[in-house]
Amino acid sequence: MKVTFMGTGTSVGVPSIGCQCPVCRSHDPLNRRTRTSALLAVEEHRVLIDASIDLRQQALREEMDVLHAVLVTHAHADHVFGLDDVRMFNFRQQAPMPIYASAATLADIRRTFWYVFEATLAASSRPQLALKEVNGPFEVAGLRVLPFEVIHGAMPILGYRIGRFAYITDASALPEATFPLLARLDVLVINALRHKPHPTHFTLTGALDTIARIAPRRAYLTHISHDFDHAALSRELPEGVQPAHDGLTIEVDHET
Repeated sequence: MKVTFMGTGTSVGVPSIGCQCPVCRSHDPLNRRTRTSALLAVEEHRVLIDASIDLRQQALREEMDVLHAVLVTHAHADHVFGLDDVRMFNFRQQAPMPIYASAATLADIRRTFWYVFEATLAASSRPQLALKEVNGPFEVAGLRVLPFEVIHGAMPILGYRIGRFAYITDASALPEATFPLLARLDVLVINALRHKPHPTHFTLTGALDTIARIAPRRAYLTHISHDFDHAALSRELPEGVQPAHDGLTIEVDHET
């Protein structure tokens, strides 16, 4: 399975609007981070984890021409506002897009994208979304997906494991029951916002402590703020851990 980091930035992106800090003014392309998302590819199948608010820009960059499903972690703007751009895949593929999420997240999506589900509107003016409730392992587009709970501040949200790959974003803690589900990983993706404590996201220290406990062969950091310069952060991290960047593609076993 190929995993492409579509975006690796925090909710405001990097550079952030109006900011004059060294990272936001950097000419290093690895310091330009769109909102967080990942694309999974196995043979002809393509599955997104989250539909970033920057989905259109990311899809054009990666020359996406097909999409088979979206796995949603939670319904905050930076993770779902790209769902409106799914309509281009509806047009191309002549089919609704399966959207997998928890019951709570699906309810949030219905409220946010009310016009999608309003029967009086013309179909051509809206995406076609087929909402699929996640309440246990499921299969989609040739992938066996194991959802697991993580904590985002006070809110439970979802991470996803596919084979020896697991993806976590926007977490501030993991329930004890989640750790056994993350054993024997080749690759773990996990958020690391900044050094300073944050009420709803892992700091770098929190992310590294969680990585050490899970002990994957490799770990990649995502949902990174402008507090981190890519090159400097790379030098700071322990062996086997590195910051992801927009457009990075890795390969990992998707079989259990």
